[in-house]
Amino acid sequence: MKKYEPQSEEILSAGIDIGTSTTKIVISQFSLMNMAGGTHMPRIEIVNKIVLHRSPIYRTPLLNSTTINIEQVEELVKKEYEKAKITANDIKTGAVIITGETATKQNAQQMVHQLSDHAGDFLVATAGPDLEGIIAAKGSGAFEFSKKAGKVIANIDIGGGTANVAVYKSGKLCGTCTLHIGGRLIEYSHSRVKSISPPIKELFNHWGVSVKEGDVRNNSEEKKLTDYMATVISRMLERRLTDSDKVLLLGHEPNWKEEIETIMFSGGISECIYRQESASASEADYDDIGEKLATSLKESKELSKWTWIQPDETVRATVLGAGTQTTEISGATIQVDSNDLPLRNLPVYQVPLGNNLDTGLKQLRISVEQAIEMYDPNQEGQNFALYFTEIPYLSFKDIQAFAKAILDSMKLKINTKQPLVIVLESDHAKALGQTLKVQSPTQSIICIDQIRVEHGDYIDIGHLLQTSVVPVVIKTLTFHH
Repeated sequence: MKKYEPQSEEILSAGIDIGTSTTKIVISQFSLMNMAGGTHMPRIEIVNKIVLHRSPIYRTPLLNSTTINIEQVEELVKKEYEKAKITANDIKTGAVIITGETATKQNAQQMVHQLSDHAGDFLVATAGPDLEGIIAAKGSGAFEFSKKAGKVIANIDIGGGTANVAVYKSGKLCGTCTLHIGGRLIEYSHSRVKSISPPIKELFNHWGVSVKEGDVRNNSEEKKLTDYMATVISRMLERRLTDSDKVLLLGHEPNWKEEIETIMFSGGISECIYRQESASASEADYDDIGEKLATSLKESKELSKWTWIQPDETVRATVLGAGTQTTEISGATIQVDSNDLPLRNLPVYQVPLGNNLDTGLKQLRISVEQAIEMYDPNQEGQNFALYFTEIPYLSFKDIQAFAKAILDSMKLKINTKQPLVIVLESDHAKALGQTLKVQSPTQSIICIDQIRVEHGDYIDIGHLLQTSVVPVVIKTLTFHH
């Protein structure tokens, strides 16, 4: 009798982080294996992740203060792929993220799409500040620490332009916040002010301080600013930002309810605190307020109230999170029209069936109307995924009724020729997907399961792998309690 050999596969993932100050690339290898026995339904999981290649830390190439140098970024990626002895075709998953103030550059969107074409047919996440904080917390080790210690930890990832905060308790995201705090908010050249970011200019106006481009560097004014930044971080952690602090707030206020017990710093500023990288690892040179900001954080009496946990990664936390932590694997019994993959940036609309199929299906048409109103208000044809939860036990007859109700309600969409994307909490994707295909043979169906998403998340779905699964990147772009 032939011995049962579990299905397995290895895929390569790329993480590319184009930040305010630095650009980093990481190549990782994921080992996938069927963790179910030979007689059970396949259950493919990522069983191991190895980082194969880390790039040096490059200065982010810019053409000017508002434009990324796309050609130079592509050259960096090409160079690092050659060093890692891989090609773009080898990459099956991963994320390109444009973080910090770089995300505000006028060609940031173009950069992401162009780079995804050249860097491999993988998944793309343009990080909003919330997502950036979440990815950094996973790369720094804060997320894992929260799971093991069961404590409430805030990961504060400070780079060149922003401080992205993600708060976790026992592996669960509690909330996020982003501040205009970073090392490159004032830059110098030959001991004179080269640039000041708009939020800092506004802050100086509030204070009645006159600092402008071309002025001689003033160390005492600089220290006053970085000390204030440290104090604002402490007030943000306690959810008591003052009106004058809010000039440094980017987006929403702190939205967690829990009391923070421990803190962790990651990002370029935490590298100034911990010095984990070798001198040869960085090709970037800085003349800004970063070192002074790191000193202010270390000396802050307010921040000393919390227990500080040293991160696993400092300046590379976000790129390692992007390359190793953003991918999930679907169930192995799924229905996908592979010609329509990959799919990117699909918003998710959650439809709870309330563990009662008849009641749930009566609400389905209203749910699809609400999804269209939310994601395609101008009837431009924006596709979305329906995420079904609280699914009761389904008989063959139930699955037929479920499929018919989905197809009927999706006729409300302006573009009915788009792939019909269904995500299921429970293991019904193959049966439901095949039934949908029988009932509507010309309709493209993408029906996947064993993926947990949240209402309002965005997902990317990659190519079908040899193990009959698809890689999925879930992007929590905004956080709601």
